[in-house]
Amino acid sequence: TIVLHFEVGCLPNSAQRLEAMPTVNVSRQELFERIGQTYTDEEFDELCFEFGIELDEITSEALMQRKEKGDTDASLADAKPEEIVYKIDIPANRYDLLCVEGIARSLRVFKGMMPCPKYRAVEPSSRQVITVKPETAQIRPYVVGAVLRGINFSKAAYNSFIDLQDKLHMNLCRQRTLVAIGTHDLDTIQGPFTYEALPPEQIEFIPLNQTQSFNGNTLMEFYENDQKLKKFLHIIRDSPVYPVIYDANRTVLSMPPIINGDHSKISYNTKNVFIECTATDFAKAKIVISTIVAMFCEHCTEPFTFEPVNIVKADGSSFESPD
Repeated sequence: TIVLHFEVGCLPNSAQRLEAMPTVNVSRQELFERIGQTYTDEEFDELCFEFGIELDEITSEALMQRKEKGDTDASLADAKPEEIVYKIDIPANRYDLLCVEGIARSLRVFKGMMPCPKYRAVEPSSRQVITVKPETAQIRPYVVGAVLRGINFSKAAYNSFIDLQDKLHMNLCRQRTLVAIGTHDLDTIQGPFTYEALPPEQIEFIPLNQTQSFNGNTLMEFYENDQKLKKFLHIIRDSPVYPVIYDANRTVLSMPPIINGDHSKISYNTKNVFIECTATDFAKAKIVISTIVAMFCEHCTEPFTFEPVNIVKADGSSFESPD
């Protein structure tokens, strides 16, 4: 058994650089429930200042939606207590604070309400394996992975899980150019897995939330007007090969950094999550996988545990992820 020790932030400080401070929106009610204590807005503002984060704005989901629609008279006065949202500015190098789980846990540790968690790698009867093919060196050479077993997703936890990935993609992952995250329902796929790079016309799958199958070329055409995904297409579009992850049955998990396959998508009912991160920056990939595991393994049946994945490199050597 491997025991990992982290400080308050629960993550290493390596590979840090100055960036714009990201803002995290969290439900005040959920945050206080996770902390185990209720504060007035003034008291929580002071706690944030002491800890080194900033309570930027107090709002609500309804108020934010009304303002987006141009309602300049929108007011917080009509919001119910359970609808209040805190917008919290987070230091750019504190990736562990990009979700409500990380903020609440770190504040509890800071206030002496709990010790820093000891994250523990649990050895399964058979580890999942990702084998890297040599062709990936042409486009996106690195991959890491992990398994979260026995996850219990509430609606809030599921939304937080998705939002953390988006926040990481926007910040540390540099709009997916350095790292792209794929999360999958492990019970819908079969290991071992392979990470490959193939001509786009040879890659065929149904992308996330679609019903039609595309190859790599037609998928690029399909998403070129998509408001969310079109900004990522340039990362691989001009390459003679596209990255792709397959399971043992040649089911496509993802074509990073564009989109996952629909077959393995996670849902509220997902119990076992397979995480893969492909990258052009190996150090950043390790931070990303550690962040996701550290933040969400508290939702596992045995909290703060995870299963490592073996990565077999193209030269035949291997390593354990997360390390």
